[in-house]
Amino acid sequence: MGIAADVKAALVAAVGIANAREDADARLQYGTDALLRGAPADLVLIPGTVEEIAAIARLCHTHGVPLVVRGAGTGYTGGAVPVRGGVLLSMERFDRILEIDEENLLAVVQPNVLTGELQDAVESRGLFYPPDPASLKKSALGGNVAECAGGPRAVKYGTTRRYVMALQAVLPTGEIIRTGSKAVKNVVGYDLTQLLVGSEGTLAILTEITLRLIPKPPVAATLQATFVDVGAAVRGVTALLAARVVPATIELVDAGSLQAVERHLKRSVAPAGTGAMLLIEVDGVPGGVAEEVALVDEACQSAGALAVQRAATEAEREALWEARRALSYALRASAPRKINHDVSVPRGRVPQLFELLARLEREHRLWIPAFGHAGDGNIHVNLMVNPDDGDEMTRADRAAQELFEGVVALEGSISGEHGIGFAKAKYLSLELAPEVIALMRRVKAAFDPNGILNPGKIWE
Repeated sequence: MGIAADVKAALVAAVGIANAREDADARLQYGTDALLRGAPADLVLIPGTVEEIAAIARLCHTHGVPLVVRGAGTGYTGGAVPVRGGVLLSMERFDRILEIDEENLLAVVQPNVLTGELQDAVESRGLFYPPDPASLKKSALGGNVAECAGGPRAVKYGTTRRYVMALQAVLPTGEIIRTGSKAVKNVVGYDLTQLLVGSEGTLAILTEITLRLIPKPPVAATLQATFVDVGAAVRGVTALLAARVVPATIELVDAGSLQAVERHLKRSVAPAGTGAMLLIEVDGVPGGVAEEVALVDEACQSAGALAVQRAATEAEREALWEARRALSYALRASAPRKINHDVSVPRGRVPQLFELLARLEREHRLWIPAFGHAGDGNIHVNLMVNPDDGDEMTRADRAAQELFEGVVALEGSISGEHGIGFAKAKYLSLELAPEVIALMRRVKAAFDPNGILNPGKIWE
């Protein structure tokens, strides 16, 4: 249907002609994220002030124009791309760190600040922002908050939710609101800040984020433990948890993923014969780190590790983390399409999850490499397919359905950090009861009575 000419003119006027795009290339570029699926918006707007965003929201609300907000575009479930045309609002000009408060241990940022940029800025002052999605050099903090991103360090430090203290946001009706505060304790009214965290851009447009920081751990040690197969590596994770070690990270990588990243990086990542690898990092004070390194080595050896090796230099440590962060890109280059499902199960159920994956791979004749945050049970399951092969796509759909059913049966979740977007909407009822979904719809209607903000996502 498109946008009426007079409404489009008013929308363009809100940001100025220099910050509006409606050519086909721009609409397509902004209409696709890392999922590589989406649809063009009718109009792309790039505001520079909160007031401009509020004006855009009011116009869209009044005239029933769909409005979708986009940051860095690194999402995997289509949460930031339009499915019904309308306006694509890009936050790319909101890219400043506004404040780093060393006394109160907090930072105030605009939503398009990259995660890695904030980490570098605060670490130069002896502070630490723990959430670290693998795409930290490309993903923006606004998207991290909208999806409640996690990352390898979530096992010890928790996900993005734990660090969001306050927000400035624009409602779909155009009001500018502030939630939360800089105070450590705040129980005044409903916790709207945490409601907006993980809401996938369906309730409000985030324009400013206040984040909690902590002191930077003085010492970190990174270890690589290799195993003959995934089963042995999972036993290593179980042994670590049984020893009551709480590493900053416990990342598990299976053989297929290792081979893909070695091809991608054109170098060896693990010794020949490795069937699975754990990447483990411990941090803290020197004495505590030394003690935990010894416990990690003992636990992995007891599970049958082929070798446990500590990175001796910062360069070796960075080489290990480069391989981990390149995994998704390496797999993407290994097949015409990579369908990434970020399922999550209780940590003690990780062995059963990998048993399920082995069965799905065998029964559906698919390559299903997996890797991820074994320390908190959040595993990235990748269905490697050719979208031009109809039979293979049918088998992949069946495998995805069985994967999600199996994860829920293991008391887990169909998404640990990527959200639902439109890619997983049809599976939502596997995990949530009808009355819970109905309650969420009522919350959505309270924020967005005309349903214009990010329509077609989560349950639609």
